Parts: sequence; C-alpha cells; structure tokens
Amino acid sequence: MWLNQLWRKHHESAKFFLVGGVCFLVTTAINYLLKLTVLHEKPVTALAFATVVATILSYVLNREWSFRTRGGREQHHEAALFFAVSAIGIGLNLIPLAVSRYVLDLRVPDVSRPVQEIADFVSGILLGTLIAMVFRLWAFKRFVFPHADARTERSRPGPRSKLTRHEPRPSVRNTAERE
Repeated sequence: MWLNQLWRKHHESAKFFLVGGVCFLVTTAINYLLKLTVLHEKPVTALAFATVVATILSYVLNREWSFRTRGGREQHHEAALFFAVSAIGIGLNLIPLAVSRYVLDLRVPDVSRPVQEIADFVSGILLGTLIAMVFRLWAFKRFVFPHADARTERSRPGPRSKLTRHEPRPSVRNTAERE
C-alpha cells in the first residue's frame, strides 16, 4: 500500500532515474570506446561526444516514457528547451573531469595510468553525471515538461497518433439508387 502511494507520487522521478541509468551505461561505453581508441589524448572531448549521444537517447526516452503525460508546449519548443537544458547539463558533467585533469593534474605523467583512469571515472562519469542528473530532473520538470497531465490522451493504450475518420463516400451506383 505505502509502496503504491510512493510510486504514484514519484513515478516520474523513478522513470527519469531509470532512463538516466540506461544513458549512463551508453555514455560510459561510448566514452571508453573513444577514449581508448581515437580520442585517447582528449578525454574531455570523448566524454562530451558520449554525453551528446546519450542526450539524444535521453530525449526520446524521457519524452515518450518518463514524462509522457507532461507537456504544455509545442513539440519543437519542448525539444529546443530539452536540448538547451541538456547542454547546460553537459557543461556541468564536464566540469569535474576538467578540474580533475587540468587543475588537479591527475593525469599521466604526474600520476600513474590507473590513478588517472580512476580519477577520470570518479570525476567525469560518477560525480559529473550525478550533478548533471539532479540539475536535469529539476529543469525538465520546471521548464521543459511543466504541466502534469497535459498529454493524458497519450496514456491510453492504443495508437499514439490521432487518425481522422472520414465517412465513406457513397458510390455512384448507391446515389443513383436513392434518387
């Protein structure tokens, strides 16, 4: 009973964090794929690219699942706000990694390779993602998807598009028979 009430009260946040977990895995995989291959000298660029890819995935999942009943804006305004908020989130995500690498000098040759990689993971992937995620949750609910239950018709099962139904046109033969 209390679990059901808790879910009803915080279901959007729970879905948002689940989407965030999926995007976290995507970000981590792409980041390390790039960092260990073509962008090994540019870890901030690798993380930025990985975060942009995950942000696009995040938009689709959040709009269609986490905040599917929220809205209040035209879709192109909503998308522009989503990506503006996400751009700020990407900046917030990169700050701890940049500080770790270039202010604290936690990079080779000043530290060993394992220390550099652990510092990169903790600062860029964990701390940066946590800061950005808290900001995004607040900003999405406040600015991007401001009105709860704005798209309630989409919460029904069935097709997501509204089809216009037209009455069948009477055939020429049927029209002649009626006259």
